[in-house]
Amino acid sequence: MISSQQPNLRNVQAILFDMDGTLIDTDDQAAARLEERLRPFLKQRAPQAARWLLMKAETPGNILITTLDWLRLDELLMTLTDRLRRRRGVYPAHEFRLVPGVEEMLLRLHGRYHLGIVTTRSRYHIQRFLEQFPRIAPLFEVTCGLQDTRFLKPHPAPVRLAAKRLGLAPEQCLMVGDTTVDVRAARRANAWSIGVLCGFGERDELERAGAHAVLGSTADLTDFLQ
Repeated sequence: MISSQQPNLRNVQAILFDMDGTLIDTDDQAAARLEERLRPFLKQRAPQAARWLLMKAETPGNILITTLDWLRLDELLMTLTDRLRRRRGVYPAHEFRLVPGVEEMLLRLHGRYHLGIVTTRSRYHIQRFLEQFPRIAPLFEVTCGLQDTRFLKPHPAPVRLAAKRLGLAPEQCLMVGDTTVDVRAARRANAWSIGVLCGFGERDELERAGAHAVLGSTADLTDFLQ
């Protein structure tokens, strides 16, 4: 088993990235709207509470998405959601913004590590992401999304599948994500886990969930792995 002591990542051969809040910016508009609703009740604590609620909604949200996938309704829901967002003047969910510094980080790590994506998003959104950023798309050797495993994070199945597709053991993989869902999935798979603070996660909760290290941003990963 991987120790929760100071991480020794010399045997890591692959880095697996979450998408939202890790490679791409979180939905700041959703957080802002929720914060506005909470402010009359929570005053100065509204921003933190909004982030906390959105993060806590991830696991039940994953259950809903999994159920829709089993019913073959997930792509229909994605299409309808995108149409509604356009009508309200909001970018569709597949028009992404990279976390600052992520592109440079990926280009520097490529060649030293196998790179992959492990996300709860559908293949449709993964493909849209890769098409939008052709410079980094070829860097990812494996992707694991909504349709690839029966269970989503925090279940370990997605991390294990990504490792298997790379021909590696989970112990040779490092999972990078911004929420406790990512951390728990990695630890349950016996992979290494690094939490990042550029999404919805908070340092204390990421550490309590078992992250071997917590960084301010995904872009800091290059220096951390020096």
